[in-house]
Amino acid sequence: MAKPPFSMEGYKAPDGTEGEQGRPYDESETNRAWEDFLTFGDLRRKNAPVRGVIEASWHRSVDSGVNARGKGSHLVASPDELYELRLKNDDLLGSSAETFRRVAAVLGDAATMLIITDNNGVVLEVGGDQRTIDAGHDIRLEVGAAWSESVTGTNGIGTALVTGKPVHVHAAEHFSEGIKAWTCVGSPIRSPIDGSIIGIVDFSGPQAIFHRHNVALAVVAANHIELALSEKIRIERMRLLEASISRMPGTTHTDGVVILDRFGRIVHHNDMASVRLRRISHLQDLSIGTQLIASSEGVLAADLAKGLPEELREQRIEPLVIDGAVKGAMLVLASKPRVNLVGSRMSPSASASLLAAKEAIAGCSEVLLQAIEKVERAALGRSAILLEGETGVGKELFARLVHAAGQKTGKEPFVAFNCGAVSKELLGGELFGHAPGAFTGATREGKPGRFEFAHGGVLSLDEIGEMPLDFQPYLLRVLEERAVYRLGDSKPRPVDVRLVASTNRNLKQEVAEGRFRKDLYFRIGVVKITIPPLRDRVGDVEILIDHFNQHFATTYNTQPLRFEADTIQLLRHHSWPGNVRELRNLIEHLVLMTLTGIVTPRDLPEDFVEMAAQSPPVSLPTDRGPTVPDEDVARFDEVERRAIERAVANAGGNIAAAADKLGLSRATLYRKLHQYRSRS
Repeated sequence: MAKPPFSMEGYKAPDGTEGEQGRPYDESETNRAWEDFLTFGDLRRKNAPVRGVIEASWHRSVDSGVNARGKGSHLVASPDELYELRLKNDDLLGSSAETFRRVAAVLGDAATMLIITDNNGVVLEVGGDQRTIDAGHDIRLEVGAAWSESVTGTNGIGTALVTGKPVHVHAAEHFSEGIKAWTCVGSPIRSPIDGSIIGIVDFSGPQAIFHRHNVALAVVAANHIELALSEKIRIERMRLLEASISRMPGTTHTDGVVILDRFGRIVHHNDMASVRLRRISHLQDLSIGTQLIASSEGVLAADLAKGLPEELREQRIEPLVIDGAVKGAMLVLASKPRVNLVGSRMSPSASASLLAAKEAIAGCSEVLLQAIEKVERAALGRSAILLEGETGVGKELFARLVHAAGQKTGKEPFVAFNCGAVSKELLGGELFGHAPGAFTGATREGKPGRFEFAHGGVLSLDEIGEMPLDFQPYLLRVLEERAVYRLGDSKPRPVDVRLVASTNRNLKQEVAEGRFRKDLYFRIGVVKITIPPLRDRVGDVEILIDHFNQHFATTYNTQPLRFEADTIQLLRHHSWPGNVRELRNLIEHLVLMTLTGIVTPRDLPEDFVEMAAQSPPVSLPTDRGPTVPDEDVARFDEVERRAIERAVANAGGNIAAAADKLGLSRATLYRKLHQYRSRS
């Protein structure tokens, strides 16, 4: 007969170890009762020293077909299966790591191993006494092995899973003969969200390790893991709520709002959500933890709406992006079904691209926010968009925002082309492509043009006002026919392209003076959006200074500059004829040329100082003067509220980063967020 993993010699059950009936544990009597149970199917002696929890487990073991003469687990996950299980239980393992490390260190050489399993009893982690861990291999008490009752019979892990309570199984109380030299104590770990069992913490070793306080230790360890899980979920919930702020425009106080985590479970809802749900769905349960959307291992489906119950699919649902990844969703239950314009049709990668495009446009002034909102709404259609604005205002960033906001898969192309950067002779080939040998210098293979490269996505034509007048009919023909003809080729090539044209000219005046075709102007200007100059963007100069300061400090591997108050005042009141580009170039110059790390007015370039002296100062609001009327205060509050929401959205819900951008402490930003939320 094979030698058991632990010899009975030298070990003695501690005094005072008692069973359910108050009698001391007696190994020989328990073994005799087990033999009777296997022979007759029940306990023949009324006074058999077997606890009720153990007897019930023995019955379940028989019903499951467990081999009573077996020696541990016979079911072990493959490396690939184990990888998937650990990935699925990442939250559990992460939250148990610190408790596991501390307890394992305390156990040391105390002939005890510590085990963490998933909700099916599969071992995910082991630690503690190395001798005991090595002995565990003999009965497959190891990572990847299944220890549910249906696999290994009565044991601390499997029986705790079935009963949902802390359980100790002492030596002969095990159902399988091959593990009767072991004692184990298992305690369930429950989800802080819905109370379901998500795993087991177990202490196992030779029978001599048993003490009553080991049960308490297992319970305490499980509680510590649950507390760590609860804190992790609390932080994730807070970040989801912060991320939802950027999605709030378009909702009203009568809308129900439900926040879902990455598992599609409800983590928050407002009071109106229950009211709206009763009117539009047979579902009545909005309890925290209820799963509304199916999730594969914590990854939400690309089409969020399809995952909802059928009666909710017309409601607005939008992804919540944190750290560049979709970590949840916001479901808006309106009194009337709404067309879900953006959120539900965007893949996670498209949502991440949209967030990145919005973050690239630094600032939170009212005029800037209005321009961003117009661009996002315009992007929902298919008409051409004309972006007008002075040189340096960042029109290409807005063109990229059109592209990002109009995406579905996140893989649609974005092609940019500057109409003023090439000669008239090369313009046609660049835009439309050419057939083999179409002109001197043409390739022998032929070449597609920018329209073909942009098929399915966005073509951004910058400085469209520079396009030669006699070339404009060809562009108009492509837009009308939605097909291109390569130079030297009569074959039409269909193209599906969203055109975004940009100009710093007044095209209406250009049309009046005969330098731009009227029909092309109306064709590319179905939607016209003016990008505001920096001098009109009140409060954005400071944000842009910080943005570029951090950017160039990282680029040149140096510390960010500090700006004296007088320097900031000069920059704030400058008229910025070159707009954001001028400010960007100035900050790069200062990062490279400032020696002390502190920027004083003397560090500003001479041409900037001369230009500032010649330019009229920008008119800015002042804190001094007569009492501000109530309506102006209300208007300022609204501007501030939207600025805060914009900053938080740009920071991906990161309050600390948003506070830095706004020049506020985190405490002040939290207070203002609470203040504006309570008013809504």
